[in-house]
Amino acid sequence: MVSGLWPPRFTRAQLIVAALLFVLGLGLAVQIRAAGEDGALRGARPEDLVRILSDLDERTKRLDEERGTLERQRTELESSSDQAEEARRQNRERELQLGVLAGTVAATGPGIEVRISDPQQAVGADRLLDAVQELRAAGAEALQINGVRVVASTSFVDDADRVLVDGEPVERPFRVDVIGRPQDLEPALNIPGGVVQSLDKEGATVTVNRPDEVTVDALRSAEPPDYAQSSS
Repeated sequence: MVSGLWPPRFTRAQLIVAALLFVLGLGLAVQIRAAGEDGALRGARPEDLVRILSDLDERTKRLDEERGTLERQRTELESSSDQAEEARRQNRERELQLGVLAGTVAATGPGIEVRISDPQQAVGADRLLDAVQELRAAGAEALQINGVRVVASTSFVDDADRVLVDGEPVERPFRVDVIGRPQDLEPALNIPGGVVQSLDKEGATVTVNRPDEVTVDALRSAEPPDYAQSSS
């Protein structure tokens, strides 16, 4: 008889009921524990409640301080981003300025247009170079001769009856487009013994115009130096 009762055999329905009773019991235990905690607070002494409130105040204060720290960090990051953007903008402007000086960027601005008529073909490389140097000394920031950009390293060479500017032949009449302050550039060409008088002695005629805007759009390719390196 005993061997027939052991081991016990459970049906599927009995297992499901047992599982439901376990879940129900667990829920009741959680509710009883929560009720016990609430009861503990209701039954706590005044000094215990004061301590609990003090702890909550301290925690709130720490959270407020942490929020303030995070807000300051955000402000610093935003400021840092603005500074970085400003630095990038200044770098772009600097690159453009250097590009104008190096002849790799086109430029527009106030200035003068100089036309040199040379019917006797007496104006050579030395006279053109004198004119360029006079204009640079007067504040020329960008210039070109007959579509050839002139920079610090530009060469002027006589080749039979032609003038080569950086190896490019420039035909007469010569046209020099110059960006700079017109009030300084034109008088520099007309000083006694200056460019205009010297060219006049060669039989050439110099005409100076002041347009509303001068464009210097002849470009040079950027060539890296063979030996010089940045020291920074």
